[in-house]
Amino acid sequence: MNRLEKIHFIRKSLSNKQISIGSWMQIPDTSVAEIMGQAGYDWVAVDMEHGAISGHQLPDLFRALELGDTLPLVRLAHGGPKDCKQALDAVAGGVIVPMVESAEQLIAVRNACRWPPSGTRGIGFSRANLFGKHFEHYREEAQAPLLVAMIEHVCAVECLESILAVDGLDAILIGPYDLSASMGITGRFDESAFITSIEKIRMLCDKAKIPCGLHVVMPDVDVLKQRIKEGYRFIAYSIDSVFFNVSSISPKVSSL
Repeated sequence: MNRLEKIHFIRKSLSNKQISIGSWMQIPDTSVAEIMGQAGYDWVAVDMEHGAISGHQLPDLFRALELGDTLPLVRLAHGGPKDCKQALDAVAGGVIVPMVESAEQLIAVRNACRWPPSGTRGIGFSRANLFGKHFEHYREEAQAPLLVAMIEHVCAVECLESILAVDGLDAILIGPYDLSASMGITGRFDESAFITSIEKIRMLCDKAKIPCGLHVVMPDVDVLKQRIKEGYRFIAYSIDSVFFNVSSISPKVSSL
């Protein structure tokens, strides 16, 4: 897979107000990754914040995803320089940054993801440049990997305009569970306060011309279509573990 072409494709789609749909991985299994990679998503985010995935497993998971022309992204654990370097050196095409609450925080992550002169990420031979073989070719990609900020707290909503003004931000992704938890209504997505909050996020994104996205956690095509109709354009559709749960045998085998 040509990662740089895929990154450009996703960016162009978003700039043309088209939809980019991806999914989420928490299970550290290459067969699961291969299935997810062949499912037709633009990207799949490998979850290093809540998933059971370690850095040494990333290359094999990424290889499996790339077989289906699906761009691997990483949801970082924290967003420190080590997290960024580890994910991108393993050849993630970009990062999803959790719990962004200020422009300064996002700028620090952006810089930690980019090689000089655009950023401060350490330069070296790695899988991203095939351990030096494609060093020159990788220079362009290393200047601007995809950068997605997760808005997951009421404090982030309050300073969202400054976050949206950060140069190099490709999209916003609303994390519904953490956002609702920060409001004291964990998982109660039908509450008017939560609905008002995500609508404010979407409207501010529209004003700033930054694509707004949402994690549709439970796999429901009707909900996905509704979110697209509402104007969300960078959408994470469910999670590998949730796909397994909702397809479980019912009634439970143990009760038969």
